[in-house]
Amino acid sequence: MTPETRPQVILIAGPTASGKSAVALVLARRLGGEIVNADSMQLYRELPLLSAAPDTADRARAPHHLYGVAGVAEPFSVACWAALAGAAIEDIRTRRKAAIVTGGTGLYFRALLGGLSEVPSIDERIRGEVRDLVLASGAAAGHAALATEDPVMAERLRTTDGQRIARALEVVRSTGRSLAAWQETTLDGPLTALDRQGGVGKFVLLPPRDWLYERCDRRFDLMMQTGVLDEVAALPPADPNLTALKALGVPQLRAALAGEMAMDEAVTLAKTATRQYAKRQMTWFRNQCRDWDIIDEKQTERIVDIIFSKITHNGLTR
Repeated sequence: MTPETRPQVILIAGPTASGKSAVALVLARRLGGEIVNADSMQLYRELPLLSAAPDTADRARAPHHLYGVAGVAEPFSVACWAALAGAAIEDIRTRRKAAIVTGGTGLYFRALLGGLSEVPSIDERIRGEVRDLVLASGAAAGHAALATEDPVMAERLRTTDGQRIARALEVVRSTGRSLAAWQETTLDGPLTALDRQGGVGKFVLLPPRDWLYERCDRRFDLMMQTGVLDEVAALPPADPNLTALKALGVPQLRAALAGEMAMDEAVTLAKTATRQYAKRQMTWFRNQCRDWDIIDEKQTERIVDIIFSKITHNGLTR
């Protein structure tokens, strides 16, 4: 790379346990690049084990950004992540480095490339009132209120989806306008212009399903051996509005720690939930990332070779 050029951006998406982090690290080492997190659970500093975030040794091998930057009790929206990720990517490119964005949260990649709906300003007093309502009375009560105040959004949301119900309620109460109406207008994302210019390499790892499921199971067993129970035990009391407390394995392991089920049953249920989530992710990426390069390989070095060949051919390393 010459000093006059600014390396472009490489996106590596895929389901949980597909090996994204390992691929990103090897690629970052090969390119002299830096890694930006695009996984909603790896944002939380209290969940390094359960979210399979890169460990200290991996982070020492290449710079990592947006890992462990939020507490589980802090609200962290897609828009907030997109702003931070956009700034991190711009900083990396300004320093003549390759920015490698990797994770499994599909909406994060959509926010980078396709933009987000315009975000309305929310009155903090109203936000607090809505959150208290959903926490104290339950998601169903919040949904009943939403059905009166914003029937369009109520029709779209499940009565058990407390987080999205609260969001819809706070928007309609703060702005007098349905969240559905706000969502009809989108703004460009941080990478929209660069992507239109062909400056973004986009890759999805979609390995064979049976292999992926085995990886999910083995990884959860390893988590259980390396202190994940202590991590879960240290989390704050359950709050249905906290996204982090819905992380894979958290509800099941919390139930076991509370004596509500046997630990082996909790582990079995957590593994099942992880495999089901991986299946949903694979379906989402296949449907939503049709113009991305799909890689169905299993070996890290082979995947890196494929990506490196593609980005070199397309001029993304110059």
